[in-house]
Amino acid sequence: MTSTDIADRPSYGAENAAGVAIAAEKRARGRDIRPLRQLLPYLVRRRADLMGAGVFLLLAAAANLAVPVAFRGVIDHGFAAGAEAAVDRAFLGLAGVALLMALFSAARFYFVSKIGERVVADLRADVYDHILSLSSGYFTRVRTGEVLSRLTVDAALIENLVGTTASVATRASITLIGAAAMLVVTNVKLAGLLLLIIPAMLAPVLFFGRRVRSLSTSAQDRIADASAAAAESIDAIDTVQAFGREDDVRARFRSAVERAFEAARKRIGARAQLTAGAIGVMFLGVSLVLWLGARSVLAGEMTPGALAQFVLFAVLTAANGAMLSEVWGDVLKASGATERLTQILAEKPEIAAPPHPMPLPAPGKGSIRFEGVSFAYPGSDGRSALNGFSLVVKPGETVALVGPSGAGKSTVFRLLLRFYDPVGGSLFLDGVEARAADPRDWRERFSYVSQDAHLFSGTAGENIRLGRPDASNEDLERAAKRAEAWPFLIERGGLDANIGDRGRALSGGERQRLSLARALARDAPVLLLDEATSALDAQNEKHVQAALAEARKGRTTLIIAHRLATVLEADRIVVMDGGCVVEEGDHASLVAKGGLYAQLAAMQFTDGK
Repeated sequence: MTSTDIADRPSYGAENAAGVAIAAEKRARGRDIRPLRQLLPYLVRRRADLMGAGVFLLLAAAANLAVPVAFRGVIDHGFAAGAEAAVDRAFLGLAGVALLMALFSAARFYFVSKIGERVVADLRADVYDHILSLSSGYFTRVRTGEVLSRLTVDAALIENLVGTTASVATRASITLIGAAAMLVVTNVKLAGLLLLIIPAMLAPVLFFGRRVRSLSTSAQDRIADASAAAAESIDAIDTVQAFGREDDVRARFRSAVERAFEAARKRIGARAQLTAGAIGVMFLGVSLVLWLGARSVLAGEMTPGALAQFVLFAVLTAANGAMLSEVWGDVLKASGATERLTQILAEKPEIAAPPHPMPLPAPGKGSIRFEGVSFAYPGSDGRSALNGFSLVVKPGETVALVGPSGAGKSTVFRLLLRFYDPVGGSLFLDGVEARAADPRDWRERFSYVSQDAHLFSGTAGENIRLGRPDASNEDLERAAKRAEAWPFLIERGGLDANIGDRGRALSGGERQRLSLARALARDAPVLLLDEATSALDAQNEKHVQAALAEARKGRTTLIIAHRLATVLEADRIVVMDGGCVVEEGDHASLVAKGGLYAQLAAMQFTDGK
């Protein structure tokens, strides 16, 4: 993988758009709920909140079941008695029950929602921490957008489960069992009859419920398609406008929006049918029970209050049964989401610290040694990027790596930064073999300026301080001046200058100079420059080259450059081809040899003549 290969990777927006679309496809329900066991450690951490939620769930369910009993008292002991005082007492009791139900439900909502938010926050943090420890090889297999979608879409499904669905399911189960028991207590004969007609009452609800869930998933997929189309075109807005393709992307987005609307319209229609079917069947069943119960009241077999109580318990039973059937789909979807998130946690970093890492000598000298290193990128079908590569770089030496595209220059940097480890051979830093050292300690010995000049949203000072978090403002300003970044920063407010989303408020040359300032602020023993001046004009390149000459003093420097004019002052030039060293020396001696370097130099310095 060369610098060109890295630069040609899909942009953040395009990857994110693709990842959202992929996540939409994978958001189908899981087959079982076993993956939900992975959430238990997160729930156990919140024992106090779980106890509070459990207590108020029981109390809220009990208060809910007490409402029909209180209502029976209103009818039998209030209306039937015909006394004002009895009516007042009966309604006061009903109001008290309703007030308790409201208080218990509010407390239940607080504890359950808090648990949901806390569990998802902890899970997201753990997954993100683990992502940062994964090696580059993982991200060659999984798109960045897919990972981000798991942190957002799948985490939201889990939050809905823990913070809402679990509470609803538990409350519905308790209420269903309690209401069914109270039906038997109230009137065994009517309870048996109701038991026979409940399946017929629930059948339409279950049928239309499955259709609504299917159409809801389809609608979400269409929304994801629209979001993907928008994200991709916005991320490449410069290209869209440069080629005048606004009408094309506008039509594509409108088409995606219309498909999303059509899917939503079908979902709304099915939901309307579900509502009509549920209400119709529910009231038909209740009417039948009321009719039979009314005949029992006329026959003196039960009181009017008992009939009202029975009807309310019947409604509670049917409603909570339907509710359980509805939330089961959400439980299965959350189970699938949990499985996808925990798959990330199950990934093992390919580059990890050994059980007993060998400490690097302090202070670092910057001695580098490659011994017969071979390496092939994952998924490259065995094509080697390095073949028996050997190189020794002395402390304080400046070495330039040159060669045609695909020669393996960027791979050398990626191995030095421990993004990968060699497949064969050994790599040493200050006498310590790479695999024997902690990757984080190893990387602290390097300052890196990439060709792409990756910056973060925020201020210039925050980006420079990324190189050394404990640096003072004076250190940051000094680094910016050495990188020739201070003149354009001072015009924007100095270190507090806002550089926009990923540095888009800056030009390419300004971004690269800010990236260079970040590396200089780090002040590490080894400086890696990957085409560090490729985006600079001739005047700024001259200034930055002078700054780099000063920065190279006392530290080891490796430079990758296709423009050979930038490596003429190197102590040594190493020419690579086919993943190995084919020539090395200074400019004059290499030109005199008439080899690969001489050909590259002839093409650049004499325009190919």
